Amino acid sequence: MQLPRRIGWLHARGLWSFYRFGLLRMLRFGLEVFVGPVLSALLFLLVFAIAIEGTQVLPGGLSFQQFLAPGIAMFTLTHSAFSMAAFPLVYDKMEGTIQDVLMSPLGPLEVAVGYVLPGLTVGVLTGGATLAVAALVIPIPMPAPGVLVFFALAAGLLFAMLGSIVGLAARKWDQLATADTFLMLPLAFLSGAFFTLDGLPELGRTLIAFNPVFYAIDGARYAALGIREAPVLTGAGVVLGLNALVGVLVWRLFAIGFRLKP
Repeated sequence: MQLPRRIGWLHARGLWSFYRFGLLRMLRFGLEVFVGPVLSALLFLLVFAIAIEGTQVLPGGLSFQQFLAPGIAMFTLTHSAFSMAAFPLVYDKMEGTIQDVLMSPLGPLEVAVGYVLPGLTVGVLTGGATLAVAALVIPIPMPAPGVLVFFALAAGLLFAMLGSIVGLAARKWDQLATADTFLMLPLAFLSGAFFTLDGLPELGRTLIAFNPVFYAIDGARYAALGIREAPVLTGAGVVLGLNALVGVLVWRLFAIGFRLKP
């Protein structure tokens, strides 16, 4: 007689299966999920390099293309992580397949992780591909690759969790699009991805200091080029602290079934 499988505090096999399923269904739309964001990021890099070249004073004799590349790659990473964590949740709720997930032997934490991790994975892949393609034509010395890996994973996780919160809250596609427009776009253009902080007024510096994307981009820029506009440890602390706070919120929302059940 075969005994039933014992499930401990973590259903590792079920979580792995759920994560693999989420990642594979995104790979089915590789052109939209991977190629589109990378091409859009490279187009941003080209347009901003042409439009703003010569208007920014950069340290160490860096070109403006070098300054732009890590910032645009990091924003592509965070935006993809956000979108690819939110999209499956909205889709599963609208199609009713979320009920299959809720009836599985996965706990709230495992369900949350199963939706967040594919978004993180896609974000890291698209951001890494953007920086890799840019590095083919732009010299990027990369003095601290370990720092880049840290900020890529920490920022990707943060925005994947934020995407899961938006995915839980959104009941239809236009609500998700609204969140993307009024959350991610302001964070992008107030992140320092396209300009230095030297010429900004005090109010602008203050606003950017409250933007977590700024610390992710500044950390990536330090890792890729050796320049920074804020202490790296401060940026790491901000991103890790936000990860802890948002992580608890995500777990709690899944635990109470926030907008998961009809």
